[in-house]
Amino acid sequence: MTVFSIFAASKGVMIAIVDYGMGNIGSVYNMLKKIAQPAIITSDKEKISNASKIILPGVGAFDSGMEQLNKLGLTDLLKKKALEDKIPFLGICLGAQLMLHTSEEGKIPGLGIISGEVVKFNMEGYSSNFRIPNMGWNQVEQMKPSNLVDELPDEPRFYFVHSYHFKLRSSEDELLVSNYGYRFCSAFEHDNIAGVQFHPEKSHKFGMQLLRNFGEKF
Repeated sequence: MTVFSIFAASKGVMIAIVDYGMGNIGSVYNMLKKIAQPAIITSDKEKISNASKIILPGVGAFDSGMEQLNKLGLTDLLKKKALEDKIPFLGICLGAQLMLHTSEEGKIPGLGIISGEVVKFNMEGYSSNFRIPNMGWNQVEQMKPSNLVDELPDEPRFYFVHSYHFKLRSSEDELLVSNYGYRFCSAFEHDNIAGVQFHPEKSHKFGMQLLRNFGEKF
């Protein structure tokens, strides 16, 4: 059943938070509400199609996420909105992973709206301190200019919970990198498409600014 919530629109921008049953939807909505970014939570095709921006959040396994999107008939619509209509599109955690082509975690193809694959952390030869999943706060290093990460507070850091990470086909798509045993891409951006491995909705002032940027500048 579609969950639908709305609060007063501003400047005609409405963010659709895609509800496909894979967690953390309410936390994203609450953060957007806190920073006065109009949003809906929905799995309705028409509402997603009419949205001016899309957030694809998510927690869980890659194949389960794609199964849910396929079951709801959202896969082709999300690809169209990102690649053809070119509206601002942000993936969060599992949602960002689903935007890539494949994952070592599963067998079902991803959305393929950003070039790359999702790979598991390989800690062979590293200290036992680097446990999987990587859970907790970690710093990020910006690799290129972007409105999405404008005006972040000093020494930006975000909250992570993940066992897999992005492996992009082009380093030019890397927006942020982090270090957990080794350097890995923690956020990507290509034209109107962006994805973050961390949880901005759980990252206090840092995540608040990133989501504000997505709503107002991206």
